[in-house]
Amino acid sequence: MSIDRSKLLSIAGAVAAILAGVGGLLALEIIEEPQMTWPQLLMELAEPLLIVLAVAGVVLLFNRMQRQHREQLALLRDLDVARAEGAHWRNDMRELLKGLSAAIDAQFDRWQLTAAEREVALLMLKGLSHREIAIARDTSERTIRQQAQAIYGKASLSGRAALSAFFLEDLLLPREPK
Repeated sequence: MSIDRSKLLSIAGAVAAILAGVGGLLALEIIEEPQMTWPQLLMELAEPLLIVLAVAGVVLLFNRMQRQHREQLALLRDLDVARAEGAHWRNDMRELLKGLSAAIDAQFDRWQLTAAEREVALLMLKGLSHREIAIARDTSERTIRQQAQAIYGKASLSGRAALSAFFLEDLLLPREPK
């Protein structure tokens, strides 16, 4: 916790004023009752001191609460900015993905893939295994393997990696020299 110099001076001044007031009250007690013993004198001093400490604690807690509230508001503003940027990015990407989807469909048309082959090819591009595709399409893994071979043949590709590379190669632009 950092306290700037002006706050420290004002706290020190308040403590000095309070101690002076307590000292004055104590002096009045001694004048009123000159036969007061040391334990009685210490008890008389402890009461106002405890009250002063309690008030100081409340003031410090209130200041901390205000600081935390300001920090919370700043975090909420930052969160709103991040959410807005995320929504903007998702909207931009949605448009790009629509274009990519259309380009993939156009290429599937050029390869003359059947509806089943299109679905299998898309699931392979998403990274699903033959077994996962078979489960998703409620068919045998053997059927999926046959459809995959038909896709590779129509596209003149050597396999799954070549299928993925066909679509990803142009998406991944070469890095510009620094």
